[in-house]
Amino acid sequence: MHRVLGDRRAIMILLGPALLVYTLIMLVPTVWSLGYSFTKGNSIDGFTGNGLANFTRLFSDQAVHDALWFTVKYAVLVTVGQVIAGYLLALLYVFFLKKASALIRTLVFFPVVLPTVAVGLLFQKFFQVAPQTGPVNSLLNTFGLESVDFFGSAGSAFWVLVSMDIWRSMGFYAVLLFAGLVDIPDEVLESARLDGASGLRLIRHIVLPLSLPVLMSSLIFSINGTLKVFDSVVALTNGGPGTGTTPLTLYMFQTSFTYSEYGYGSTIALLLTVVCLLVSLTVYRVSRRDITEG
Repeated sequence: MHRVLGDRRAIMILLGPALLVYTLIMLVPTVWSLGYSFTKGNSIDGFTGNGLANFTRLFSDQAVHDALWFTVKYAVLVTVGQVIAGYLLALLYVFFLKKASALIRTLVFFPVVLPTVAVGLLFQKFFQVAPQTGPVNSLLNTFGLESVDFFGSAGSAFWVLVSMDIWRSMGFYAVLLFAGLVDIPDEVLESARLDGASGLRLIRHIVLPLSLPVLMSSLIFSINGTLKVFDSVVALTNGGPGTGTTPLTLYMFQTSFTYSEYGYGSTIALLLTVVCLLVSLTVYRVSRRDITEG
């Protein structure tokens, strides 16, 4: 095995196709987009160089600041919600439902395979105030409270969006974490119970440390997806009201394809790339340190 893996020709044969595909799909578009960041114009009028003007505009654009803050706030809340909800569901499957959890897992996972547009329409109907009163406002009216226009303000629309994405994807993380929890040896759990560990003590001191690697993997999956949120926002609020729920991805799309400012749109895309890279490196360092210490 060492002889094969130590051969440069064998390495190129094994890794060459994958590296070629990765280069064509990921690296070339990234470098191409970076080049557009130093230009202005569009495919009709042509492109001309404008130096660092797009970067100067980026730092002074209040819309970028608002979109970046929305993206970070959304990513943190949804990531925490997805991972915690998924972990609690996985604990429920393993320690309480056990073999009877198959049906529950299927039902909880079902929203994952639903189209985003369908989920967006479902939540729009669920929280609507007119022309028909949705179930949420009907419940409020039942308790003598006034109806709330959840999509009339950025604050309430934001929380509806967060709730929708946590509900839609927590089943995926529940299945992912379930796979990690079932790998914990029964002998370890039984020994802990014999030593007096049960309930929260068992989860905190035994289950949580042993499931930390798959928990950190779930965190990385979630944070990378939430930072690049696009379809959920378009399906539910389309960035509104106003620009109150506009993430960097949607602002980049609108700048590039609605206003045909491809150079500035590429600069926004570069900012998003840097943010994703920094967050990924931070999570990777934290997860590597935790695993080593464990």
